[in-house]
This record gives sequence, C-alpha cells and structure tokens, in this order.
Amino acid sequence: MIPLSSPDITEAERTAVQNVLKTPILTSMGSGPQISTFEKGMARLAGRKYAVAVNSGTSALHLALSALGIGKGDEVIVPSFSFIASSNCILYVGASPVFVDIEKDIFNIDPAKIEKVIRPGRTKAILAVDVFGEPAAWDEILRIARKYRLKVIEDSAEAIGAIYKGKKCGGFGDAAIFSFYPNKQMTTGEGGMVLTDDKRIADLCRSMTNQGRKQGKNTWLGHVRLGYNYRMTEMQAALGLAQLKRLPGMLQKRARAASLYSRLLSQEKRVILPVSRPGAKRSWFVYVLMLTPPFTKSHRDRIVKLMAKRGVQCSTYFEPIHLQPFYRQAFGSKLGKFPHTEWVGDRTIALPFSSVLQPQQQHRVIKALQESMDLLS
Repeated sequence: MIPLSSPDITEAERTAVQNVLKTPILTSMGSGPQISTFEKGMARLAGRKYAVAVNSGTSALHLALSALGIGKGDEVIVPSFSFIASSNCILYVGASPVFVDIEKDIFNIDPAKIEKVIRPGRTKAILAVDVFGEPAAWDEILRIARKYRLKVIEDSAEAIGAIYKGKKCGGFGDAAIFSFYPNKQMTTGEGGMVLTDDKRIADLCRSMTNQGRKQGKNTWLGHVRLGYNYRMTEMQAALGLAQLKRLPGMLQKRARAASLYSRLLSQEKRVILPVSRPGAKRSWFVYVLMLTPPFTKSHRDRIVKLMAKRGVQCSTYFEPIHLQPFYRQAFGSKLGKFPHTEWVGDRTIALPFSSVLQPQQQHRVIKALQESMDLLS
C-alpha cells in the first residue's frame, strides 16, 4: 500500500531525541532548553517576535482565541472548507462560528463574502485558513479587518514555508498558528505553535499552556488564570529542531513531487489540478485534485475505494464542516448554503503525498487513478 502520507525522519531526528533522553530535562514547565530554542527558530521562520510551543495545532488555535479575548456571545468568521479544528476552537471559548463560502478554484475563504456576514457588536474576529498550504488573500482579509476593527487569526497549520506577496505565512494577523502533525511539512509527532508580535498575547498563551501559572521562578503552585496542560515536551522540540534544519530540503522534495503529479496529469481532462493565486507561493502540504462533471460525490467515493484495492491510499479532503453530523445537530446546518464549499467538498481527492514519496510510486498512483476513473466513465 502506498500510504496517504509519511513522515520524513532520518538519523538526525532519532539522535536528537535520544540525546534529550540522556538528560534529566524531559519537560520544564513548557520552557526547557530544546523548547526555547525551537520557539526562537519558528519565530524567525515566520518573521515573528514571539512563538509559544504547544502540544497541537488545535491547542494553538484555542489559546490564540482565548488570548485575543474572544468569548461567549462573540462571532468569528471562518471557512467551512477546512479541518474541523478551525471551527471547534471557536466553540471552545464559547463563541459562535459564522461560516463563509470559499473561492472555488483556490479553496480559501472568499474575501468578497466576508463583509456580508459581519454583525456590528457581535463579530469579533476573522479566522482564515491557508488551505492545503495555499496562502489566503491576506491583503483583502486584513483590509476588511481594519475597516471593522476585527481581530485576525491565521490558521497556517498546513502552510509552513508558504509566502504571500513577499511575506511568510504564519506572519499575518494578530496571531497565527502552525501544526506539526506527522503529515505536515515538518513534524514533532504531535505539536503546534502560536506566533505573534504582541508580547501580551505571547505571555497569556505561555501561561495558559502551563496550567495558568505565573511566569518566573518558583511559580509551580501559583495559578493566576484558567489554564491547560498544552505543553510540548523536550523530545518533541528536539525532533522539531532537527526537522527545522532540514525544512528547506523537505519543501523542495514536496514541490518536486507536486510538479511530477501535475505533469503526469497535464492531459487528463477528467480532473482539475491545484492552482495558486498571483503573488502566492504554496507550501505543498497535500496534493488535492478535483474531479470534473459528470463525476459526483458518489463517483469520488467509489474511486477512493477502487484505488485502495489497487494498493493506493487516498482520501477525501475536506468534508465541509457545516455538514458534519455534530454541526448539523448543533446548528441545524443544511445542504445548499455554501455552494462552492459543497461542490469542492464533493469532488476533491487527496493523492498520496510526502517528501519521501518516490517517482515510481507516483506513476503507480496515477495509473490507479486513471484505471479507477475508466471503470466509472
């Protein structure tokens, strides 16, 4: 089976983790030497003043919203075409997600639709996502946020290394987040990072990550606010540091793999290949294509199963959040409200993708895809 994703782990990562295990410091209230160095490295990567390491991208989103003062009764604008954590984190703080449709070709939140759902006094923030490593239209999003005095959170969980009009992703908005899950461009096993230029936000996130403790020495039992155990371990940070050193090479490998897929599918009329907006440099997280009509959701689902039988693991990326069972039950969401999100969600297929994917495997993937489509054409 060719897996959907694979982490790129070498002897450098294994040695880094083993070296930590030879020390007595496996975690240090969230601020051990490996963690501190990793935070500084990620801040430099994103062009930020501060970075706070946490145990997942989901935790990072939760902390960012909390630090920005988003809470009960507030509304946060967010795309429905994303991983569910982008919306769940809004619920964590007692606020309500307000979904907006996407650009059909780019898959990111459509700035032209944002102003229509802003409610003065209720709307407090925009949480935009760099979907699949493709930067959102940050100039337009930030312009709208300034006009209505809204906070902005950049969910860059999938876009480490991406650039929009000369600025690195992770560098937009009041706060941004990265994720280091094993299928991402770099990994710490599980892990995430909050990034900001605001010391107050960084300090709040650091405190909440560590059970709401006061900062400073001898503060183990001094809890000044509601907090969580969202700490990253020293082993995770050591793994992240080793990955960070190799990140440029891994991004190049992913770009080459994406380029080969696009070449192999360049004459295939039954699919729509990924595209980028002008001024954007994608960081390849996944390679997601769309089936063209008359293919439907049922065809797409059957193709995924047919490819699995041929030894190729694919997936549907993403199922719209507003149509997930929990959201249908909690908010009464119905089909038809976000036509672009639903159209794209019905037809996307994520092909196997990673920096360790080999060209011969990619040829096999495309052969399986075309054979599967042939059976349904």
